[in-house]
Amino acid sequence: MKVLILHQYFNTPKTGGPLRSYYLARALADRGITTAVITTHNGTGFRKESVEGIEVHYLPIPYSNNFGSFKRVSSFLKFVFSIVKAAAKFRDYDSCYAISTPLTIGLAAIWIKWRYKIPYIFEVGDLWPEAPIQVGIVKNPLLKRILYQLERSIYKRAKLIVALSDSIRKAIAEKVPGKQIEVIPNMSDTDYYYPSDKTPSLEEKFGVQNKFVLSYIGTFGLANGLEQILACAQAVKNEPIHFILCGEGARHEDLLAYAKHQQLNNVSFVSMQDRNGVNEVLNVTDAAFISYQPLPVLETGSPNKYFDALAAGKMIVVNFGGWIKNEVEEAGCGIYINPTAPDDFLNKIRLALHDQKELKKMQQASRNLAERRYSRRQLSGRFVKIFID
Repeated sequence: MKVLILHQYFNTPKTGGPLRSYYLARALADRGITTAVITTHNGTGFRKESVEGIEVHYLPIPYSNNFGSFKRVSSFLKFVFSIVKAAAKFRDYDSCYAISTPLTIGLAAIWIKWRYKIPYIFEVGDLWPEAPIQVGIVKNPLLKRILYQLERSIYKRAKLIVALSDSIRKAIAEKVPGKQIEVIPNMSDTDYYYPSDKTPSLEEKFGVQNKFVLSYIGTFGLANGLEQILACAQAVKNEPIHFILCGEGARHEDLLAYAKHQQLNNVSFVSMQDRNGVNEVLNVTDAAFISYQPLPVLETGSPNKYFDALAAGKMIVVNFGGWIKNEVEEAGCGIYINPTAPDDFLNKIRLALHDQKELKKMQQASRNLAERRYSRRQLSGRFVKIFID
């Protein structure tokens, strides 16, 4: 069997960033399935690499979280056209697995299905175009209509849809009733991330000795609502609490300027890290902050940072509703705070701040949840089954 994976943001542990597509490709390759990935890189020229048994084709199409809307769309479309040109090399493949976002990756999957009779499975991690519409990025009524039609068309032509949360599955089922949809959430790499005592040298490196540390690791984008984290930092300036914001994105400079203007000395900004760097940040972390704007569509998502934090055994702080809030509260592994009331954060964090026994209880509950529901080995097996059953 041969499987072609289409994903614009394929990362490896050495490069940093979300690793879901790497884990999925590894799961196939480890089962002896010939696996190729078409992705992009910010360098010059085409290159091909073998990554742990995965044949990765890198197309020279720049992309950055700092891009504006026009440059992003341009990058998305260039990737689609480049896939069309490159797809002839894979005409003898059995399946195509197209990972969104962006939604436009579905155009390439449809073309491959039409031209080479290769069925495709479409993965939905975020509901597009609903997410950019609710965030306010897409406003033109005609464009909205076109994007909704494209979404339905991609869903209808897919052999199978993989949703990253049950909330996403329900939303898709309303648009294409009767379509087969499998839920395979993001994965906790419980073999790599695990609970550990704080390392003094890392506490010194990040300047967080004798502090209760909350970390946010991920994208600094409009949808992430990181202003809410800074508001929480402002509300607890007189407490032994420190915030680490690790990542990159379009809002980085604005957040940095706001923190400086408000003299938030309890906030540190750390550049995007590879997997080892993320592990260092998690080592000094007591609680992981999972943040989004309070919009209905964002409550359906499955953010990578949540699953890494669970594996590392960190208390979870979430500031939006939806399935993650419900799960955190049911599992007893963290707290929900009202995004419009920063003082709510101080009131709720005090128990963990002053009661080590309660903090350890929540942290252990996180690790238990990762092992029980989200372990990479378990979910990798479920993923492989959609190709071989």
